[in-house]
Amino acid sequence: MSVTAHQTQTLAQSPSTTRSAGTRPVWLVGVLATLAGAVVTEVFGLVCRAAGVPMEAASPGEKEAAAIPVGGFAGGVLFWAIAGIVLAVALARWAERPARTFVVITVVLTALSLVGPAAAPHTSTSTQIVLAVSHVVAAAVIIPLLARRLARRTR
Repeated sequence: MSVTAHQTQTLAQSPSTTRSAGTRPVWLVGVLATLAGAVVTEVFGLVCRAAGVPMEAASPGEKEAAAIPVGGFAGGVLFWAIAGIVLAVALARWAERPARTFVVITVVLTALSLVGPAAAPHTSTSTQIVLAVSHVVAAAVIIPLLARRLARRTR
C-alpha cells in the first residue's frame, strides 16, 4: 500500500469524518432535518409565489383570507417539527422498533395535516394545493432523515 493510499484511508476513518447521522443524538438530527425541511419548503413557497400563486389563506371561522408572509412556510415547519423531534426522541428511548413506528405515525399525521389546506375557507384552489404540497415537501425531507437515524440504534 502506498503512503498516499494509507493516508487517505486513515483520513477517511478519522473520528471527525466517521461521525455520521447514525451516531449523532436523535434531537440533533431532528433539528438539522427540520432546518433542511424548513429551507426546502420555504423555497418551494417562494417559487410558487413567483409563479403567481396567490399567497392568501384563511383559517376556519375567518371572514377573509390573510396574506401568508415570506418566511411563513419555514415558520410553520419549524413550529410543527418540534412535536416530531419530541416524538422521535421518545421513540428512540422506549419503542421496540423506533424507525418503523416513527414513519407510520408521521405519515399518518402528514396525511391528516392535508385536511387543513383542503378546508381553508376563502382560499383559492391553487393556494390550497400549494399549502397541501408544502406539507408533503416538508415531510419528505424530515421523515426519512429522522427515520434513518432511528434505525441506527446506539447502545
